[in-house]
Amino acid sequence: MKNRSTTAQSTRAMRRRGPAGIIALAAVATFAAVAPATAAKQPRQAAEAVAPRVAGEPIMAIVSIKSQQVTFYDADGWILRAPVSTGTTGRETPAGVFAVIEKDKDHHSTMYDDAWMPNMQRITWNGIALHGGPLPGYAASHGCVRMPFGFAENLFEKTYIGMRVIISPDDAVPTEFSHPSLFMPKREAMAAAPSRADKLSVEAEEATRAADEAKKAASAAAKEAASLPAALRKLDQQKARADAELAFADKSLANAKTDQARAKAEELKQKAATKAADAATQLDAAKAAAQPKRDAAAATKEAAKAAATRKADVVKAATDAKLALEPVSVYISRATQKLYVRRNTHKPAPDGGGEVFDTSIEVPVTIRNPDLPLGTHIFTAMAKTDMGLRWSVVTIENGDGARNALDRITIPQEVLDRIAPTALPRSSIIISDEPLSSETNYRTEFVAVLSNQPQGGFITRKPTAPAMIASDDGWDNGGNGFFFFQQRDPYVQPVNPRRQRGQYQYYQSTQPMQRNWW
Repeated sequence: MKNRSTTAQSTRAMRRRGPAGIIALAAVATFAAVAPATAAKQPRQAAEAVAPRVAGEPIMAIVSIKSQQVTFYDADGWILRAPVSTGTTGRETPAGVFAVIEKDKDHHSTMYDDAWMPNMQRITWNGIALHGGPLPGYAASHGCVRMPFGFAENLFEKTYIGMRVIISPDDAVPTEFSHPSLFMPKREAMAAAPSRADKLSVEAEEATRAADEAKKAASAAAKEAASLPAALRKLDQQKARADAELAFADKSLANAKTDQARAKAEELKQKAATKAADAATQLDAAKAAAQPKRDAAAATKEAAKAAATRKADVVKAATDAKLALEPVSVYISRATQKLYVRRNTHKPAPDGGGEVFDTSIEVPVTIRNPDLPLGTHIFTAMAKTDMGLRWSVVTIENGDGARNALDRITIPQEVLDRIAPTALPRSSIIISDEPLSSETNYRTEFVAVLSNQPQGGFITRKPTAPAMIASDDGWDNGGNGFFFFQQRDPYVQPVNPRRQRGQYQYYQSTQPMQRNWW
């Protein structure tokens, strides 16, 4: 009844406005008639689904932009599936390789008028994330991946920092894969790894304590040695005054005219001589004592240097041993012809937000026929086997086939010796034509986007500030080992691409952001 009354009132109003009102009413009626037909053209939205088995820990999530769907996988296959809404035209969600880097149960946007983004799981620091949101049945976000509210809430406690997120322009699934270049851990190294990490941790604490004590001793000795010149100078001046007084007494005695004057001058001379002798003795003693103090300062300085060197060596070994207990991720870029390694230290970032990833390995890599495309392939260790690890591959950009791409890569032996013997499930090797995005920093695993796909979701987002990179000494004893570091790789992928005449041009947008649903 209310609707009919409202419609009648609107019709009367249109009549009062004359022909213009009638035309507007006709337009509304036409739109209402067309809307169902338009809705019918929208792709059928994927339904939420749960695998009919007990699910394990999720290893990766694959978002299909084409199908507007996300699927989560454990070691044995898919476990959860849901429809999504990715970035709309002009604000497209970037396709590429990411990982969860921060989680916030009740997140509110700092970009879009405090918009609610519940159960947010961030994958870039410039604002791309998975979170709960409205799903109209098509791509409608500002670059994030919206999931059903309930699905996002149920998923939130199951994921973890570092979980792989793959955003594919098309449908992609992990396929079982084997290749001699994939890490094969050594059983003996795996068995020894926990006890070795504990042993080296104790040694690192002892070495750190010894280095601190040696540093304090060297500082005290240096402080004492530093005071020697002033003390010697004071004694030397004291001796000079005593010698001057003695000379004056000698002159007074020589000039005395009476017996009384000579007696008085003789008494003054004896006192001056005694004073001069005492001053000379003190100066000689101080000079004799100064050299051992100088020698002690030099010796404690060298001891402190040796202790610091031992601390650095032991701490590095302890850090490597601790990292060996974590899954390892390797990124190989044809663009930079470099190999990068990341492992999560699980230490909170010192400037707030996320966790610190170890970045200490970055080396050149040999790629056969480097002018030919490799594609983008993500190889993931899914589970342990009697022989080592069971691997899968996900390809999101075809260049060369996954097997051929691996055949063309030669990983340096020293890198393999350092990370392969203790490789764990969830370890990965990513091969891509792309450089790492400039959004990759010490608080991320890897961020790499496909440059031949729309990336509008990056264009309106402010790039992350120059990264503060974790140093090699990331041990918790005696300093947290961080320093500000400008981007060290000159070939990182710029963050804000915009396609122009078939190529991407990079710039920071100055246009105001749309204030609406995110």
